[in-house]
Parts: sequence; C-alpha cells; structure tokens
Amino acid sequence: MDANAEVLDMLGELAELTTLDEGSPQAFRVRAYENARRAVEVAPGEVTNMTVSELQQLDGIGKSTARKIRELLDTGKVAKLEALREAYPPSILALSRVPGLGPKAIAKLRAQLGVQGIDDLKQALAEQRVRGLAGFGVKSEAKLAKAIERLGLSGAERRTPIAAAMRVAQRVAHQLEALEQAQAVHICGSLRRLCETIGDVDLLVVASRPETVMDHFVALSMVDQILARGPTKTSVLTRRGLQIDLRIVPAESLGAARLYFTGSKAHNIKLRQRALGRGWTLNEYALKDAQTGGVVASQTEQEIYAALDMQWVPAPMREDLGEVERAADHDLPTTPKHGDLRGDLHVHTDLSGDGRSSLEEVIAAAAARGYRYLGITEHAEDLRINGVSAAQLLAQRDQLDGFRSRYPDLHLLQGCELNIGPDGQLDYDHALRMSLDWCVASVHSHFDLSKDQQTRRVLRAIADPSVKAIGHLSARMIGSRPGIEIDIDAVLRACADRDTAVELNSALARLDANVAVLRRAQQLGVTVLINSDAHHVRELDRVRWGVQQAERAMLQRDLVANTWEPRRFLSWASAGRSEVV
Repeated sequence: MDANAEVLDMLGELAELTTLDEGSPQAFRVRAYENARRAVEVAPGEVTNMTVSELQQLDGIGKSTARKIRELLDTGKVAKLEALREAYPPSILALSRVPGLGPKAIAKLRAQLGVQGIDDLKQALAEQRVRGLAGFGVKSEAKLAKAIERLGLSGAERRTPIAAAMRVAQRVAHQLEALEQAQAVHICGSLRRLCETIGDVDLLVVASRPETVMDHFVALSMVDQILARGPTKTSVLTRRGLQIDLRIVPAESLGAARLYFTGSKAHNIKLRQRALGRGWTLNEYALKDAQTGGVVASQTEQEIYAALDMQWVPAPMREDLGEVERAADHDLPTTPKHGDLRGDLHVHTDLSGDGRSSLEEVIAAAAARGYRYLGITEHAEDLRINGVSAAQLLAQRDQLDGFRSRYPDLHLLQGCELNIGPDGQLDYDHALRMSLDWCVASVHSHFDLSKDQQTRRVLRAIADPSVKAIGHLSARMIGSRPGIEIDIDAVLRACADRDTAVELNSALARLDANVAVLRRAQQLGVTVLINSDAHHVRELDRVRWGVQQAERAMLQRDLVANTWEPRRFLSWASAGRSEVV
C-alpha cells in the first residue's frame, strides 16, 4: 500500500510540524492529523481513489484533512506542509528530539537566544546562556547537555534513527521496484546491517535502462535536492535531510556489489585479506584471480563466501566482532530465523488506549501466522490514558474463553504489560496479577532517576512472582529518548536467578535490548523473548527486525523462549506462578 504509506508520512509530518507551530502536542490540529493517520492505518484498502467525501467516511478524517490527502494524491504536494517545512527546517526538528525540549521551549530558545539547531544549543549550554531564560535553570542545562551527549545528536555527521531511515528506504525501493526497467532493488549499507542510526541510505539497482530509473528517482516527491548525478550513481537529499545514494550495477556483479556496499568496512577488509591470501582480489565488481583476471564469483554473496571457504554471514553480523573467524571455521551460531518463532508474548488490542486492532483481529492474525501461543498484554491501569482497569481485564478473560474453542491449536494467554513504578511497584493487587497467565513488566515513566534507583526498581519487579519477562529493558526510543541507566549485570544476574526473560522488543524505534545487553545475557544464560509489541495486526510482522537484532548479537536460537515448542514454553511460562509473596 505505497499510496497509503505516502499519506501516512504526510500526516505524521503535519502532526510533528504542527506541534511546533501550535506549541502543544495536544492542539486541535495536531490531534486531527493523528486521528486521520490512525484512520488511514486501519483503512481496508488504498486511499488513492477515494474522493474527499469518501475519505470523510473513514472514522477520524475531517473535511480539511481529507482535502489535504487529495491534494497530496493529485499534485504530489500539500501547500500547508510546504509552508510548515519552510518555517521548521530539519535543524529545528532535531531540537524536538531532545528530551526536555517541548515546542514552547524550542520557540523560546529560537526567539531569545537565536538557537536554530543542535550545535547552536550546545554552544548556548556551554556558555551558560540557557539558564537565564524563564523556565530553565542550572539543572535544566545539565539535563539538556547530558541528553544531547547520550543521544549522539551532535557531531558533523547527521544521523537518522533507523525507524525513520527504514521507512524512507522501503518507500523508495517499493517505488523503484514498480518500474519495469528495474530488475532488482536492494537496500544496503548500515541500514541493511540494522545499525541504530544511519548516516545515509544505500540502494543498489539492476536496470535495463539506467537513465529511466535515475529520472524516476530524482523526481520522487520526497527529494529536496540533487547532490550529484551520473550514469551509475545519483545522490539526493530528502526534505527531512536524509541522503540517499542510488547505484546502478550490472546483474553479474550484484553479489559483489551487495557485499561491498553493505559493509562494514572492517568486515570487508578481512574478506579482502582472505582473498589476497588465495591470490585473488575482491571489490564491488567481483572476486577475481589476480593473475588471470578470471572471475571466481560475483553474482551472489553466497557464492563469494563459499569460494572463500566460509559460511555465508548474515548482514547484521558483519561488524568484525568475531564473525569472520567463526565463518571461516564454519562455526557461526544457530540464531533464530523468522520462521522459528512459535508465538508472540507482547501484543496489544484496542482495549488498550493506543491499540488499533480488535481482540478477534489479533487472534485471527496470529493464527494465520501459524503461531502456537499468543500473549495478549494490555497496558496496565497505572499507564496514563492507555491503561486498562481490573474490571476490563476480567471482562476480556471471558472473551478469550470464547475464542479458545475457535482456535484449538493456538494457546491464548491472558496477560498484561505491567508498569514498573519509581519504587518498583506494580499495577493491580497481587491476587489479580497471579490470576493472569502471563505478565511482562516495563518502565514507562520516571526516566530521570539515578542509576541506583533505576536498578532497584527493575530488580524489585524481577523479584515479583507474577513477572515472567521484563519488556524493553532500557525504555529507550532510538534518536529521541536515551535509555534509563541501570546496572546491567545486576539486572541480568537477577533474571538468570529468577528465570525471568529479557525481551528483545522488535519495534525499530526501540530494538531493546540492545546488542551489548543481548551478548551479555547470552553469557549469563538469560532467557530472551523476541516480541512485536504490536498495537495493530500489521505490526505483528516487525518481529523480523527482532530476529535480525538477534543475528546481530549472534544470539543462540535455543536461548529464545518463543522458539520453543508449546509444551516446553508453557511449562516455563507457568513455573513459579503458584508462589506466594
């Protein structure tokens, strides 16, 4: 649904920029755009051919927003959005990613200190000019400086969070794939390796008519500036400041090109050294015999690794962290694959305030995926706006009983995503928590506590017998919120002692736990879960990112509990639930 994706991006950008323009995320227009975005997300088909009147029939879309959608679809632009982009360029948007900087604070910094971006803010903080503004102070300066440092927002190279970069790359790839002149389109670079932030997007295309593909590429609505154009490489800058490099490569060199342009640099250097040791050369065109110039391998990556007497290395692993040596010894770990997952243990329905699919839709979608078990985990009552009351949970229990007879091959677990309070307290009373089949506990608030306080609250949650997993351990949002600071070893050792799992949250904006934590968890024998944290049935599929994150960490498959067959998993999930605090 590429047309829907373009509309969703437009509505999301309107909401983001209007938040800055109106000075509040709760402004009427902001909420109107967000409601419209949710309406398009759940629309049964593409909105391309809908009239303004038909768009208004979708719950959540008003007349003004419907007109903007049609304006985008008919002209490729929206006048209101163009004006907002002029007023709030990418450098200002970067400011909105700093925790503690709301739209009103940004407006004040711009008006009174001339701050027009992260570098300006850093300089103002260094010169202690921010503390003099009303609503700021010495502590505010310190928090802002720390947030900038932890998020990695400064520096000469502009980096884009993976979720945003992936959306753009997939949209461009989808549009190029629709061209009959494009035989193959591949996303490469750090994005293919699933790096958390991206410097630029690398796309490789095999094309029968390169000039036609290049013409289409530079004419895309998201393109703001053409940086360079040639017969085989073109670079553009999007309106959001992301650079995209498109290269046309011959079909016979596709494997070598994908290997070269995926990286990492350190991984490729070791492969070239291995080739040289055999009297060969390796570049973006082919693996060749250095003396005769004959091609040894070039069409696929697998052929190149095999010629080098190595296992094929999945792209997320290619960071020169031992994978080259292990592949040469044919000893790469057996990591989980997408098809290995037998269940999802962190899924929301529309009973949660931010859920967008019904219980019936979620269960049907899970069954269609071939899952054998499913944990329904609504937000618990202490989560503002989106939480579910005890009475609502009990009512849902009756609904689940009805579905169990309809889906006998799918074990339905009534669970909950509990909130870990600032002192480690959990939602509901102990009896209700223990009556649930499954509980994951997560941090959703009080992100600024000290390391000792954060560690204590998580340890207390782990110690509760109702909790079988800790969700998105650091509570980070890549590029916009740094994770809480905790004693990782203390937390992971407690998980190992209690046989409590650590979640690998597959949402691209989270990818939490991170690779370092997953590697340490494996060393300590901590059980891991790869969950979607889906709020709509379409988001169930994002476990594919979690699988790639597990590859990146070289995580052994058997450590991932939701790859286990149902009897083993259900026995583990229920263990300890008869305990009394």
